[in-house]
Amino acid sequence: MYAVVARSTITDFEQARKFLREEGIPRLSQMPGFISGHWVRLGENAGASMLLFESEEAAQAAKERVETASPPMVTPISVEVGEVQEHT
Repeated sequence: MYAVVARSTITDFEQARKFLREEGIPRLSQMPGFISGHWVRLGENAGASMLLFESEEAAQAAKERVETASPPMVTPISVEVGEVQEHT
């Protein structure tokens, strides 16, 4: 199992949340190998996410999507893929 871990600057949380619920989650959940996603608000203008995938290839494809298809109110700071060591 592999994770895409991202940190972002978010200029409008309400619009970002609306985009995530209406467009982001439906698209991500249809990606091959998708397991789950978790999104966290960190203060006034930052957020983090962790997306889990069955394979490294699927995670890499999701990483590219996050880097290139984020909505205008979300600016990725870092996006990384790593192998999940433990999961409960």
